[in-house]
Amino acid sequence: MTMEITIMRNILDRNQDKAREVRELLVSKNIMMINLISSPGAGKTTLLERTLETITGRFRAAVIEGDVTTDRDARRLQRFDIPITLINTEGGCHLDSHSISRALDSFNLDELDVIFVENVGNLVCPSHFDLGETFKIAVVSTTEGDDKPAKYPMIFREAKAAILNKIDLIPYTNFSPANFMSDLRSLNSLLPLFEISCTRGDGLEEWRKWLEEQIAGRVRT
Repeated sequence: MTMEITIMRNILDRNQDKAREVRELLVSKNIMMINLISSPGAGKTTLLERTLETITGRFRAAVIEGDVTTDRDARRLQRFDIPITLINTEGGCHLDSHSISRALDSFNLDELDVIFVENVGNLVCPSHFDLGETFKIAVVSTTEGDDKPAKYPMIFREAKAAILNKIDLIPYTNFSPANFMSDLRSLNSLLPLFEISCTRGDGLEEWRKWLEEQIAGRVRT
């Protein structure tokens, strides 16, 4: 038991050291890096597509795409003609700061304002590993159930904002908005929440406006 704890501490310490280097590099280049975290199937890639439809018209964006084995999500984003680097974890449940550091080497950082990291689908491991990001966004969907804040509190405590996706499907599920909000607010009473349907477009304007304000406050003027 003691050895297991020591190993995990050493892993996290090494990750944190590299995350600090990544963060310092991004600050020096005045780049915002956003870590999108969700369970599989919550709709991160579709959300990223709908976000890039307007963001790329105003800011210089790039994507680090984390996936277990395939390049399917990365290929979906190629139509935006932006820099994309794929990280296949080969079974790993999260990205770490060392893989992010290597991915950054593939970009011309002097030509970027914002980098989106689509993390591996998982609400547990990615919450523990600092990538050097500017902030995290927690993405959940109504089809997963309303108990995600209660079951996975760490990500909702640490996130800069949360997105509740697929609200158009609420009538076809047993999702309780009241239960979800109660659990969420008990963890983080001030966390911005965007209720979105990427298919219908509900809430996207509010999300994009908030995000653009975050980026505009960080990037070069």
